[in-house]
Amino acid sequence: MTNSDYITGTYTLGDLEIPRVDTRWSATDLWGTLKVRWSFGRMDYKVKPGLYAVGSPDRQSLVFVSANYKLSFDHLRRALEGMNAWILVINTRGINVWCAAGKGIFSTKEVVRRIRIDHLDQVVDHRRLILPQLSATGVAAHQVQKMTGFSVIFGPVKAADIKAFVESGLKATEPMRTVTFPLKERLKVIPVDIFYGTHYLILIPALFFFLSGLSSGGYSFDRTLQHGWNPVVNLFAGYLTGCVVTPALLPWIPFRRFSLKGLLMGFLTATLLLITGSFGTNPLEILAWFLMTAGLSSFMAMNFTGSSTFTSISGVQKEMKVALPVQIALVAVGLALWIASLFITL
Repeated sequence: MTNSDYITGTYTLGDLEIPRVDTRWSATDLWGTLKVRWSFGRMDYKVKPGLYAVGSPDRQSLVFVSANYKLSFDHLRRALEGMNAWILVINTRGINVWCAAGKGIFSTKEVVRRIRIDHLDQVVDHRRLILPQLSATGVAAHQVQKMTGFSVIFGPVKAADIKAFVESGLKATEPMRTVTFPLKERLKVIPVDIFYGTHYLILIPALFFFLSGLSSGGYSFDRTLQHGWNPVVNLFAGYLTGCVVTPALLPWIPFRRFSLKGLLMGFLTATLLLITGSFGTNPLEILAWFLMTAGLSSFMAMNFTGSSTFTSISGVQKEMKVALPVQIALVAVGLALWIASLFITL
């Protein structure tokens, strides 16, 4: 749970004492954003669910609903600068709007629950809620209205468009409704995927480094120092191809499935590594690294679907069901061949 230096005091409305939040980001907010972008503390970057005041809202002020993932909350409050409004933060367990809606956590049930807990009907005279558009997969607007009397209006995709949305009478233009995922946005989420398996990224290359000293003649540390760095380079290359190169070049890589995109890029990377001599000269070792590089790249690229707007939940599940066994087989066969290449010279 983050600190609450974004709370500047309380706002009194009748008998209610409601936290008032600053729309400006502090140095702490910026530092927290930087850390979470690099996957540090990402699973505990959240704010307390409840009702918050922006500016000096009254009973006619608009109510915006947010996930309690702090980055989602921060972007919303910053977008409301200069406005008088309410923010209703629901409990999404620290997960962002889009992912929480897909997981069924940013849900009809939770929105209704929060309205009742915070007695929203006593705070505002109108009966309108503005929800982020990306929550639409998890919230049934007609059920919210039936159970609470509050009608749901889905706002723009980006918080930055909220002011224009409000000024137009809560009408969204086509660009406001369009979900895009340009290079800039893809680059923002790449660091999270890089650090997705940090401990594996350290332990597995280290294991390959020391195992490279094995041969039919026993173990040689000199052989480790001579040949151990190539496996480390190969593993890092496959890993980064899947979680950096593939996302960056996503729209230009053939195939729709991320696993196939990563597989293709993995084979291209393997070809470059072969040319540089990183695969050695033993045919068994060369084949082993082609399989492992491609399998690893394919898996990491498929993992990126959790950060992308290019796929649906059902599509991801279907792809994983087919691709994961193939990826495991590629890496397993490649590993067996690599171990065999330590003892067999062709």
